[in-house]
Amino acid sequence: MNQRKKVPTDIEIAQEAEMLPIKDIANSLGLMEEDIDLYGRYKAKLSYESIKKLEDRPDGKLILVTSINPTPAGEGKSTVTVGLGDALNSIGKKTMIALREPSLGPTMGIKGGAAGGGYAQVLPMEDINLHFTGDIHAITTANNALAAMIDNHIHQGNDLEIDQRRITWKRALDINDRALRQIVIGLGGPVQGVPREDGFDITVASEIMAVLCLANDLNDLKKRLGRMIVAYTIHKEPVTVEDIGAQGALALLLKDALKPNLVQTIEHTPALVHGGPFANIAHGCNSVIATRTALKLTDYVVTESGFGADLGAEKFMNIKTEALGASPDAVVLVATVRALKMHGGQDKADLANENLPALEKGLENLQKHMETIRLFGVPFVIAINKFMTDSEAELSYLFNWCENNGAAVSLTEVWENGGKGGEDLAGKVVSIIENDEKSFKRLYDKQVSIEDKIRTVAFNVYGASEVEFSTKAEKQLKEIKDLGWGSLPVCMAKTQYSLSDDAKKLGRPRDFSIHIRELRPKIGAGFIVALTGEVMTMPGLPKKPAAYGMDVDENGNVSGLY
Repeated sequence: MNQRKKVPTDIEIAQEAEMLPIKDIANSLGLMEEDIDLYGRYKAKLSYESIKKLEDRPDGKLILVTSINPTPAGEGKSTVTVGLGDALNSIGKKTMIALREPSLGPTMGIKGGAAGGGYAQVLPMEDINLHFTGDIHAITTANNALAAMIDNHIHQGNDLEIDQRRITWKRALDINDRALRQIVIGLGGPVQGVPREDGFDITVASEIMAVLCLANDLNDLKKRLGRMIVAYTIHKEPVTVEDIGAQGALALLLKDALKPNLVQTIEHTPALVHGGPFANIAHGCNSVIATRTALKLTDYVVTESGFGADLGAEKFMNIKTEALGASPDAVVLVATVRALKMHGGQDKADLANENLPALEKGLENLQKHMETIRLFGVPFVIAINKFMTDSEAELSYLFNWCENNGAAVSLTEVWENGGKGGEDLAGKVVSIIENDEKSFKRLYDKQVSIEDKIRTVAFNVYGASEVEFSTKAEKQLKEIKDLGWGSLPVCMAKTQYSLSDDAKKLGRPRDFSIHIRELRPKIGAGFIVALTGEVMTMPGLPKKPAAYGMDVDENGNVSGLY
């Protein structure tokens, strides 16, 4: 009787992998030991001096990995990103990977880590998914130091005449904790501060995270921090970090966090893992400084944006490209049979069963994301991320559908086979970069109104038929215009699970409205956040958090992390 081979977990694969000293990885990029700051044997930060030395080098080619709307079935976008980087190196293309840092919120909650999976992972996996080099903790500290300085200013006399009912700056924590969404602080008498309502965001939703990821250098970081709006006065005038006098202290707390983190994949492809804003509540891309540095160091850079193309890719194109000074030369659009069947109505429990009608219905979601990528004028390849439960009939149907709809497509098996499983994808990506014409364009002009920018995204990217603004949002639109912020791009805060703002509407919903409930100016980051539907800036834990399965033994060996 044949016994099915036990499939190792991601962490088991990671723990069995042999890493090279990070000095060797740096050397492969032409960097010397003095160009890096070591964080143990397998992690390092690039020094500011080393980054500056690269400024005059030409840029390599930029590949953006995005996906269909995610489902609980999983798409493996980070896995494909890592595997594609390995595959490009294996076919002789000097390549780096640029990824976001995982947040402890989803790692300990429901989503899991963000270091790839199977034999397409960045290492050391445990470190990257936990405290790593402390960047997110530094952002948490800076965020809360600012909050303390705001409340101290009020307690010490409030020379700026801050209206304590109009303080917009929240405290932060990098753990999902719904109990902290709305709180009251300053209780206990006069010496304890001034009582007021407050709340917490998850750290990756803090504007400081966005600022760090969009800053070009320390000077730019300091300027952006100084511009952040933290409150309004009793005369309804904005109060900035510079008004509080905190920008220098915040920059000091972030001086090391701004340096990109250098690690490696299982196959020793260099990777910069740096910055981690969510795409459903922030702009969803790794840092500009890491992406730009990677472009100077190698011929090809593979990066990813958060969640589906309706969120991460849209924000990469409309927000990050301007700060980066570069645009993607190709896009990889990840899809799976499993997720498409869920978009077509199949229950998660039944995904192992073949269901061609559900797959056909779910392809409407992929179709919409293809249309979105075409809007930006960048050539793309669809990567079918293969799972063991996919039937040959389903894979064949999906592959043929992509070809019949004019898309380059590749069946990708990087989870099981690492870079070797992505060589066909790598070849097709190189081919479209070399042979297809790129005509990149953003979706809207800076000078159009904020409401028209929102409508442009809602109509063209989501497929909405209407946009509704709450009374509060309409009032805020006028304030944004009066304060001279109307030329900023919009950063849509929306559920990742649906093209609409209703997480239950899977597939390709039609004839729906996008509901804008609130607008939040993020002047340091340089965009206006538009909150839609019921999206939260502090998530909650599920009924059975992933943390329940995590442990560490007496020798420090980690288990249950994925």
